Amino acid sequence: MIFVLDKTAAFGVNADIATNSVRGFMLNHTDLRDIQARSLKMQGWIRQQTFSPENVKTLRRFSSWEVAELILRVNQSTLRGRMATDPTLPAGLVEPEGRQRWFSLDEVNILRRKLKVKGKSLSPPRPKGRAFRTAIANFKGGAGKSTVALHFAHAAALDGYRVLCVDFDPQATLSHSMGLTDVSEEQTVWGIMARDLVRQTEAMNAAPAGAASGTALPRRTIPASITDMGLQDLRIADFIQSTAWSTIDIIPSCANAAFVEFASAQYRHLNPEWSFFAAVSRYLDQLPDDQWDLIFFDCPPAIGYQSMNAVFAADMLYIPSGPGYWEYDSTTSFIGQLSEALEDLSHGFADTLSADKVSLPKVFQDIRFLLTRYEPGNDLHRAMLDAYGKVFGDKLAEHPVEMTRAVEQSGRFLASIYEMDYRDMTRETWRRARASFDCAYEEFHGTMMPAWTRIVEAD
Repeated sequence: MIFVLDKTAAFGVNADIATNSVRGFMLNHTDLRDIQARSLKMQGWIRQQTFSPENVKTLRRFSSWEVAELILRVNQSTLRGRMATDPTLPAGLVEPEGRQRWFSLDEVNILRRKLKVKGKSLSPPRPKGRAFRTAIANFKGGAGKSTVALHFAHAAALDGYRVLCVDFDPQATLSHSMGLTDVSEEQTVWGIMARDLVRQTEAMNAAPAGAASGTALPRRTIPASITDMGLQDLRIADFIQSTAWSTIDIIPSCANAAFVEFASAQYRHLNPEWSFFAAVSRYLDQLPDDQWDLIFFDCPPAIGYQSMNAVFAADMLYIPSGPGYWEYDSTTSFIGQLSEALEDLSHGFADTLSADKVSLPKVFQDIRFLLTRYEPGNDLHRAMLDAYGKVFGDKLAEHPVEMTRAVEQSGRFLASIYEMDYRDMTRETWRRARASFDCAYEEFHGTMMPAWTRIVEAD
């Protein structure tokens, strides 16, 4: 798909801005707002080219070949034989000019639940207990956080898991890739944090005495500008939206949520005892244990109030990094600054959490580093992979995510390789790109399952 972006007449390129520049005039926030308004018009046009005519992202069907070999991992003849003998199984759709059957995700999951191969269920393993949470974080922009989060979520859904994504990044790349574009900041992580502030403050004010000293806690007052928004009255489900994938939901983000960093600083001033970093964790603890299986966090490229909430709520930390020296340098800095931030929280809040479920210091079940945009034929990339391995040892994922033409194309069109139809390119190109993410996901799954079991057994 090629966009012809010569749309100056349609989208009103501001001649006044150019004129002001020539005359030496200064530009202010109103000019920025005008620029954004025109950009939003272009964004809508591009979205129409990317999604369906109704401006709604839809999920394609999967061929019987994909369902058998790549999703359910059974022989094609076995699948065809079972479908021929069991009329209750979904038959899929046959395209007018083809012979192959194509199945929706819901039909794939019906096949997964009903079929058994050699007496074994095709459903994925799932310890009883709450969903497993993985934060994908690094403060280097372009490291592949959103790409990894998107592909892991889609791979997990095709694996049979129910997935919840939480987009902590105001750039909202993951939200847009999931098809969500009209998002109010109240329904983002910022809304969850503001809701938590009010509820936690009310609980503190209702407490009769301090747990340690026995003296009354100072009463904290939240201004009407916050309480009048009514965020404290929102239900848990009000923050969660469905996606084109029937087994994936998301707590989305939007550009307006960027001010959460400024707002959170104000909120901490209103109530210094508020354990802001645990707001999302407290929210997730209220979710039904059996509604989702895996939760993925897409973190912003910074260490701030939102990213600390993601990191603190996570059971496992996945750190993607590109194969260049500067990306290695940035990842090293990220680890150090994150360590310092978590240490500061442990010391700063250690004596104020007696009535809270928060445990300090923060403990992860596992931490993994994942190399992204890797080119096997690039000498520098191979050298950096070796350097990463020497430093991080068994914490480095063995299977880097390779950069292929199909991966580049998926990024341009806000779609994962799993959403792209292999008929739009050569099957070999598509399979190579998918195999890279399949291997990365399988390695994640192998690391995640023992950690998930430990959490369930501990509870």
